[in-house]
Amino acid sequence: MKILKDKVAIVTGAGSGIGAAIALAYHHEGASVIVADVDVEGGKSTVNKIKEDGGKAHFIESDVSKPDDCKKAVDTAVEKYGGLHIACNNAGIGGEPALIGDLKTKEWDKVIQVNLNGVFYGMHYQIPAIIESGGGAIVNIASILGKVGFESSSAYVAAKHGVIGLTKNAGLEYGGQGIRINAVGPGFINTPLLEENLNEEQLKQMAGLHPIGRLGEAEEVAELVLWLSSDKASFATGTYYPLDGGYLAR
Repeated sequence: MKILKDKVAIVTGAGSGIGAAIALAYHHEGASVIVADVDVEGGKSTVNKIKEDGGKAHFIESDVSKPDDCKKAVDTAVEKYGGLHIACNNAGIGGEPALIGDLKTKEWDKVIQVNLNGVFYGMHYQIPAIIESGGGAIVNIASILGKVGFESSSAYVAAKHGVIGLTKNAGLEYGGQGIRINAVGPGFINTPLLEENLNEEQLKQMAGLHPIGRLGEAEEVAELVLWLSSDKASFATGTYYPLDGGYLAR
């Protein structure tokens, strides 16, 4: 039997890359999926893939930096599919590279608003709906940079550290109310976003930072997220799970 049969899930940033892989993994295991993204074309493409495979999915244009958009995603899940059991807060941005003394305050605010506040806004509305639906799981996508620094990425690093702390606190607060809340920390993953911002030589250098010798794939992240979202991970909460090809072992 499919491990997410009859479950309803939300995935933010599901128009491409890791988010799209997670949405498809949820579908393959029986969930109905709310695909949320600012990228309308990408989000609809993910929904079409799910529907063409016989699944249930609905796209909602959603900017996680806006609390009302996060609430609307939850409301849509309840209205269309009768509840909410799973949420993956994946949406995020990289931000412009700059040293702290040179980083524009507007750029700092933008990254924090999406990458950290967006996770809080998501959980703020998701948690009551999941409790009302009888319990479930939330997975927040952090990063290896939620554990270590990375030059010229201070806003991203600070936000991802914050996501891990927020996840731990949420796990403490809601572990007794039927919601498991965990964070996943991908290493550098082979996604369109990475390919668009790095040339071939830079991609090789990035791959070399991982002892396993390559970049990760979105589907590999989705497998871990799927496990954490299912009852197979019934004793896992308030924890950070890196998936990094050995990056943090250095």
